[in-house]
Amino acid sequence: MTVAAVLVAAGSGSRLGHELPKAFVPVGGEPLVVHAARSLLAGGDVAALVVVVPADRIEDARGLLAGLPCPVAVVAGGTARQASVAAGLAALPDEADVVLVHDAARPFPPADLVARVVGAVRAGHPAVVPALPVTDTVKRVGPGDGTGEPVVATVPRGALRAVQTPQGFARDVLVAAHAAAAARAHDEGTAASDDAGLLEERGVPVWVVAGDERAAKVTTASDLWLAARRAEELS
Repeated sequence: MTVAAVLVAAGSGSRLGHELPKAFVPVGGEPLVVHAARSLLAGGDVAALVVVVPADRIEDARGLLAGLPCPVAVVAGGTARQASVAAGLAALPDEADVVLVHDAARPFPPADLVARVVGAVRAGHPAVVPALPVTDTVKRVGPGDGTGEPVVATVPRGALRAVQTPQGFARDVLVAAHAAAAARAHDEGTAASDDAGLLEERGVPVWVVAGDERAAKVTTASDLWLAARRAEELS
C-alpha cells in the first residue's frame, strides 16, 4: 500500500499574531512547514507529499521544500481547511491508496506516531486518528449573560480524547467523504475542521491510536516558544 501525505499549510494563523502565515513562521531558523514536512518523511513511510499553501506562497514553498527525499507537489489552498484538504487530495499521485492529512501547525510529529497511524490503516481501518487522553476536567456550559456562562454538566473524561494529526485514511473513503461534504457545504454554507469528522458523519468507523505530546499544535506565541525549544533539542 503506497502512502502519500497532504500537508495543510494554508491558514493565516491570526491567533499567533505574526505578520507571516503561520506555516511560514520560522522556528529554529526554518519555517514550521519545513519542520512538519521533514517530520512526516523521517520514518520512510510516506512516498509522496502534497503541500497546500496560500496562493501567493506557492513559489516560496517550492523553494523551501526543495531537496526532500520524495516527490513534492505544492498547490494553492482554499478559504477553509476543508477546501484546502480537497485541493491536496486532487493533486495526489494515482498510486497512493493510503493518505495522511497533517497540519503544518504541528511541526514535530515523531516517526513512531506516523508509523502507528499508517500501520493501523494498513491493518484495515479506513480512518485512523492519533489522540491523547484528556486530563483537564471538562464542563458543558449553557448560554451566558455577559458575566460568564452556567455549567450544565461535568463531562466524564475517561472516554474523551484530544485528537492530533496526522490522521490516516483509505484514499477512496476520504475522497468520497470530501466530495459529499463539499456538496453539503455548498447547500448549507458549512465546512468541517476535522477530516475524521467527515467520515463519522457518513457512518465510517474511526480508529484511535496513541498520540504523542511531541505532536503539539502551535496556536499561540507561547506554543511557538515551546516549538523553538523542541527544534533546539532536535538540532
